[in-house]
Amino acid sequence: MKTLYLECLSGISGDMTVAALLDLGANQKELASVIDLMNLGCELYIGKSEKNGISSCFFDVKTIKKDECCRGINDIYEIINKSTLTDNAKNIAKKIFDVVADAEAIVHKKSREEVHFHEVGALDSIVDICAVAFCLDNLKISRVICSPISDGFGFVNCAHGKIPIPVPAVVEIAKAKKIPIKITENNSEMITPTGAAIVGAIADKFENPKNIVIQKTGIGAGKKEFSHPNILRAFIFEDVQEDKDNIIFIQTAIDDSTPEQLAFCLEKLFEIGVSDAFFSPVYMKKNRPAWQLSVMCNPNIESEVIGVIFKQTTAVGVRRQSLERVIMKRESTKIDTKYGKVDANIFYWNDIEKTCIEYESAKEIAQKNNCSILDIYKNY
Repeated sequence: MKTLYLECLSGISGDMTVAALLDLGANQKELASVIDLMNLGCELYIGKSEKNGISSCFFDVKTIKKDECCRGINDIYEIINKSTLTDNAKNIAKKIFDVVADAEAIVHKKSREEVHFHEVGALDSIVDICAVAFCLDNLKISRVICSPISDGFGFVNCAHGKIPIPVPAVVEIAKAKKIPIKITENNSEMITPTGAAIVGAIADKFENPKNIVIQKTGIGAGKKEFSHPNILRAFIFEDVQEDKDNIIFIQTAIDDSTPEQLAFCLEKLFEIGVSDAFFSPVYMKKNRPAWQLSVMCNPNIESEVIGVIFKQTTAVGVRRQSLERVIMKRESTKIDTKYGKVDANIFYWNDIEKTCIEYESAKEIAQKNNCSILDIYKNY
């Protein structure tokens, strides 16, 4: 399992995140090609910068044509869907924009579909978010841990005029995603809505990890100058206690929702990133047959999970427990078969090792070769 840790001592923005991931080793040429094929009229600038004597990567986007700079969520989706990003990267990019849309909807008291992005809908922000999605996919990141995030105080100018720091969109994202913010003495914005949305969408935990073995370091430079180094550090590390984690286990019994409603609820739960969800047949009071919904998720999306259950089913209450889970360590790999290479995971626990083929990869190869998935599993 590749774990990414983002150290946000100087806040976070889209360009800082892209720069840190590129410094970690994400493919610059492939990224440039993906962005170029999006035909947005942008040029990427990637180079080296120095912040308080620390060498870092610099990323910037320059627009070479006038931008209308006012798009809705469906406009953004269309741009992403037409891109050459992988399906996984497209899903990451959409998830980040969903976080922004939900926050802006609250700030402006509109529906997600009615919200029109200004700063975050500008071409440079679209490129930043798509670039982050590309880099995470390219680096094959499996898990993201983020530190508490520092921000400044005062006011900042935006499309709506002068607004307080942390800006309203950042506040709403932090509330929804339980992002811990540390207010510093800097009279300046340090967390941008794009930066907040990125960690709100991808971070599994917000904490300072312990007992880690660092494998790679990437440093992204910010555009502002502070008394401290304005950088975002990104680490890929091995967690020496990776075989345990904490999850939230949620259950509710439902006897008056239709099968279609239950299936749709399950689909929505997996869309927001639950670890697992399933139905079990049970009998309720008065011997009524029913379905028990069980969901396992990371603590940071607990409120989202409960919201989906209440919105998509007739449930009016849930039971929840915080549990410690023992899991096997995992490494991504590719396995040769007579039909081609297939994605797989190797799992370890003490002296036990097992290899499991990824279903989506096996499905794709089976469709290309007009064979069964069973053939793929049998021939490696």
